[in-house]
Amino acid sequence: MKEIKAATNNFDEGRMIGTAGFGVVYKGYIDGETTTVAIKRSNKAQGHNAFQSEIKTLSLIRHQNVVSLMGYCSDKQEMILVFEYMPKGTLFEHLHFSNEQQKMPFSWNQRLHICIGAAQGLCYLHTGMKFQIVHRDVKTSNILLDENWVAKIADFGLSKIDPTNGSTKVMGSIGYIDPEYCRLLKLTDKSDVYSFGVVLLEVLSAKFVVNYNSNDNEENEDAVSFVEWALNCYEKGDLENLIDPHLEGKITPASLAKFMEITQKCLAEQGLDRPSISQVLWSLELALELQIHGNSEDRKVISGNSDLTLGVEFSEIMMPVGR
Repeated sequence: MKEIKAATNNFDEGRMIGTAGFGVVYKGYIDGETTTVAIKRSNKAQGHNAFQSEIKTLSLIRHQNVVSLMGYCSDKQEMILVFEYMPKGTLFEHLHFSNEQQKMPFSWNQRLHICIGAAQGLCYLHTGMKFQIVHRDVKTSNILLDENWVAKIADFGLSKIDPTNGSTKVMGSIGYIDPEYCRLLKLTDKSDVYSFGVVLLEVLSAKFVVNYNSNDNEENEDAVSFVEWALNCYEKGDLENLIDPHLEGKITPASLAKFMEITQKCLAEQGLDRPSISQVLWSLELALELQIHGNSEDRKVISGNSDLTLGVEFSEIMMPVGR
């Protein structure tokens, strides 16, 4: 514990870089301050059993699209997890606070690359190990970005290993939780797929999933969920209201169609009607190919009159906040 306190300057508030399920995350330095890490200090609400469960889950995972656990410490009342540091912060921050933090908004290509990386991480959790892991809290603030903008799934405080017997208590984040899971109390990998469908809509629109403020002139807006509103916009052809203005005129129709096709399937009411995450991954890769290799007709403006720019690289101008 002495090393953890030294790494965080005794949990200095100035070192706080975010919150996670059941805890606060600090930026820390170890190995003689040569290695930067993210240190999660779990609170008492998590409980020792849940803490041990998270360690068990994380110890099984080794994948380039999942944040790596570097160590842990359980000392008296403290429960500490040490992770690799993700200097580019969260997908949530880049979608919603790019203007405030003077970051360049992501292009459509960049957003697709990030979604593909996150889907690869989830695919590994669902099918890449002996036991299936359901994350149960998939959202943009749990998708972190490393120094090369590679997306990684984070925060396994609510995850379940091999949830064949379902769950008696619904856990997750408002706006992202699978309604079938809420209704039947049955947790499956398709619950993660639903949550990821919400993430895809958030990536396209750059609107908050909760309090999304779709239209200041619309009455009773709060009575409609973000998912209902977004899907209604797409079905009515109201793309101007749905798509992030920064993407105006920069998405090929074929890419958008493929993206929305798989997104709608992710958000099916019944889990059996939803695709597997591997199918989602395949569709996102195809959406990227359709964007990059769209023909001249596909380059017509989706909404607006700006020209499509392909192959835009990630820029250091984005000034990220690490996690």
